[in-house]
Amino acid sequence: MTETQIATIPAPSARENKMRWWVLITVIFGTFLGGMDQTVVGLALPKMISAFSISVSDAAWISTAYILAAAVFVPIWGKLGDTAGRKKIYLIGFIGFTVASGLCALAWNLSSMIVFRVIQGLAVSADYPTAMAIIAFTFKDLKERAQALGIWSGAFAMSAVFGPLVGGPLIDNFNWRMVFIINIPLGIIGLLLAIFFIDESVGEAREAHFDWWGSGALATALFSLVLVLDRGQTWGWSSTASIISYITTIVFGIIFVLIEQRTAEPVVDLRLFKNSTFTNTLSNNFVVFMGMMGSMFLIPVFAETYLGYGATKTGYLFIPMAAAMMMAAIIGGRLVGKIRANYIIFASTLVAAFGISIFSAIDARMTAWDLMWPLALMAFGMGFGMSQRTSLVALVTPPDKTGEASAILALVRNIAGAFGTALSATILDNAVNAAVLRVAENSALQGAASMTEAFVGLIILKAQIVGYATVFRTSAIVVAIGAVGALWIKIPKQRLASGELVDAD
Repeated sequence: MTETQIATIPAPSARENKMRWWVLITVIFGTFLGGMDQTVVGLALPKMISAFSISVSDAAWISTAYILAAAVFVPIWGKLGDTAGRKKIYLIGFIGFTVASGLCALAWNLSSMIVFRVIQGLAVSADYPTAMAIIAFTFKDLKERAQALGIWSGAFAMSAVFGPLVGGPLIDNFNWRMVFIINIPLGIIGLLLAIFFIDESVGEAREAHFDWWGSGALATALFSLVLVLDRGQTWGWSSTASIISYITTIVFGIIFVLIEQRTAEPVVDLRLFKNSTFTNTLSNNFVVFMGMMGSMFLIPVFAETYLGYGATKTGYLFIPMAAAMMMAAIIGGRLVGKIRANYIIFASTLVAAFGISIFSAIDARMTAWDLMWPLALMAFGMGFGMSQRTSLVALVTPPDKTGEASAILALVRNIAGAFGTALSATILDNAVNAAVLRVAENSALQGAASMTEAFVGLIILKAQIVGYATVFRTSAIVVAIGAVGALWIKIPKQRLASGELVDAD
């Protein structure tokens, strides 16, 4: 695909025109449900530790299993959606997610929970690539499509925000199994919506067999990469397990590229990366998500550890953030084609960076409002940028490869989040250790020896706050770099005739 190549899209049927917004509501529901599950389960881990009599390290595998399965299978589902049918793959994923949620609710020990979480992650990974492709197929008018993708992108980000809000009351008032049981009726509703409103769509006909060898190599590389990012802090970044993971990632990554270059119908079409708009948008997305996710996971931890908030109250902190992100996504979608996308991405991402930088003054005396308004500011900036990036990826991708492209976009976001979280955890540990020595050197106890324990506790508390501030400062710098990098994204010149893109370069 060249940067000037654009495919024609057939005119919509009367039913598509009538039902297109219901299709959007349907895929938003599915995306929201799948994304929310990851953060909800995180809140339930302490209860699972008690129920299964396991360690914190063991419990981490409950989240790791889900993350690994979701990351590994996203590209495969994206390709299958384009070839076998997007509605078909979407329904398979939804059924699998609902059944797996019921199995997780019945889990009797750690091993059974890990197996069921793998199934759940495998199923939920079918949603994102097929959802974006379904939206692109359903909305023929480019302006409406941009708006729809903007709203959907906002819902995708909001799902993580609503996790603590929904999960907190369920866990506090019932038990940890409720975070899975709630998915069953919601999953049935989403499944019925999909059956009724979504029409089947596929890419162009293919004669080649599915690329199992390429899929296997990619899955192995992604598995080892996400595994070491998730567990490297526990293992040690220079441990034998981590080194084996690095080598496996590199070797199978090279094998994957070699296979894809020689396969008639690759699972990931590497020619997509020849388009500079596509590649630069993905690179920008990676940097920004790495910075954002690397710091945002600390907010609930800080609120519950240092401010004494419960899970429910912590969830309330994110309500303004969710509203701001959705509002920005809708407005950002409406601006597509009116202002150059990279200018919007630049300005909005700078706003997000500023919002994150405010947390560099984080303090144990902060109020709920002190946390809520910077979160909302950050989310408002991110919402604008997300809708623009998603629209750009859809714009420069041929209709028959939308599933592949959206799978790559999802994969980039997932890996960026894993990179950011791993990097931030390392920075936090190092910053706290350095700060303990620095604070101790500049502190003196003036009082009875009985106060020594409290004195040491205050030193550690101060050091931990300094460590948190360092992470937020670093994340803000990374996101700001992503904002500046957006200026190098090449934006296709376009003119609209009857709602269709007819020229680009």
